Amino acid sequence: MTRRWLGHAAFVVALVALWEAAATGGLLDPTFFGRPSGIAAYLWKGFVSEGKLWLDLGYTLAGALLSFVGGSVCAVAAGLLFMLFPAFHRSAEPYLTLLNAMPRIALAPLFLLWFGLGIGSKIAVGFSLTFFIVLAATVAGIRSVNGDHLVLSRTLGATPRQVFSKVTLPSAVPVMFSGLRLGLIFSLLGVVGAELLAAEHGLGQTLAYLQSTFNMDGVMGLLFLLAFLGLGVTLLMNRLERRLLAWQ
Repeated sequence: MTRRWLGHAAFVVALVALWEAAATGGLLDPTFFGRPSGIAAYLWKGFVSEGKLWLDLGYTLAGALLSFVGGSVCAVAAGLLFMLFPAFHRSAEPYLTLLNAMPRIALAPLFLLWFGLGIGSKIAVGFSLTFFIVLAATVAGIRSVNGDHLVLSRTLGATPRQVFSKVTLPSAVPVMFSGLRLGLIFSLLGVVGAELLAAEHGLGQTLAYLQSTFNMDGVMGLLFLLAFLGLGVTLLMNRLERRLLAWQ
């Protein structure tokens, strides 16, 4: 494990050194690619010396978290409802497919009109992305339950509630967690995408401003920050999944 981490660290250090040398030597134009020293200076200024990026980071994370929680809760509730009432699911499925086919980023201007420039429109975009991902995973997880287990449970006298809570739901959790993991990433992507269009605060709004002023050090710095945020939430969900599914 230690050797693997040392290998990753050596690769990153070599890549950063090569990037800095290429920018200094003129092989890469810092105007278009930035340079590691400039990126580090921008992030230091934004988070340490001035601290202005903390507010934008807080708005983005708050929007992503609220849209993820809201979208996931509604999606899981809808998925369970569909499984309890299959006829209702068959009736609603064409409309859900139609809504899911709509590009949510293209709908962002409409959300901005409805909810304004504040965090509400960003939550709406993130919610719309998270909901359909988690809903599909919930339905797929419940449908993937082994039929023999259900028949055996009913044969042994289990009530419908016991079958659902002891067999169906635990068996569906692994697939549902895959949807939750993707939903968390897409909630962050939706919020940042909406901020890129128009926002009062947020990393996306700051990124759009930096792009318009050709501040590539800032642009690259925020892109790396967003990438590490996505990596962090993925690792967090993986760890949570291993803890909750330790019984398997």
